[in-house]
Amino acid sequence: MSGPIAFDGACDCHIHVYEDGYPLAASATFKPPPAPASAYRDVQRALGLSRAIVVQPTGYGFDNRCTLAAIAHLGDGARGIAVVPPDVSDDELQRLHDAGIRGVRFMMLPGGVLPWDALAEMSARIAPLGWNINLQLDGHTLPQHETMLARLPSKLVIDHLGKFLAPVTPDSEGFASLCRLLDGPRCWIKLSAPYESSRDGAPAYGDVAWLVRSLSARYPERGVWASNWPHPNVRPLPDDTRMLDWAWHLLDGDEVRRRILVDNPADLYQF
Repeated sequence: MSGPIAFDGACDCHIHVYEDGYPLAASATFKPPPAPASAYRDVQRALGLSRAIVVQPTGYGFDNRCTLAAIAHLGDGARGIAVVPPDVSDDELQRLHDAGIRGVRFMMLPGGVLPWDALAEMSARIAPLGWNINLQLDGHTLPQHETMLARLPSKLVIDHLGKFLAPVTPDSEGFASLCRLLDGPRCWIKLSAPYESSRDGAPAYGDVAWLVRSLSARYPERGVWASNWPHPNVRPLPDDTRMLDWAWHLLDGDEVRRRILVDNPADLYQF
């Protein structure tokens, strides 16, 4: 890739927005630096992207106001992922849908506020809206939950290459479980944030680069790309252009790139 992406409708499928004036939840595990939607606009222009998915940060708990304001600020090219309590009303789900929300986030690592035992019922409630369960977990635990996840009636999107928190190899049980889920009819994977799993680190992330190559080749219709801007708690701060360039060169040709950057997100998030 040389310069911004030239694909119309290219989408960044995972960003967070933090704005002054929105209090952190008691469950927050860190105090984020300001990362307003206006600052993301500059990143978006630099990368040549026109669409974005604003994912509710763990730090705001069930208070989706900042995420909704960010979607409104970014306009027609934005959708969002909310965090809602298990007893959320149907009217509230419809209100969120009308505001651009297209899924519910389940963070199964520190800071998350929704438990495993709420996931299946939430999936059933959001399936008629065409929403997805956005799941973040240690990919090595996938075999423990695979049977339940495979039966979900809604779409399922797994974050950050599976976010394997210990070294992962092609013959690992976690990777096999991920592939079985992707073999099913309703699972997607974000080809994003290699720094969350890599021990080798930048710039090549050599120990997880094979995940992008393998998953995008085997499941070109089930991959999406994301920046994970503003890279919460990651130091040193990754360069967004280099992160996109890293993924770009691991994808096999423009047809696969267009599917992952444009077509798959358009279907998944209802653009």
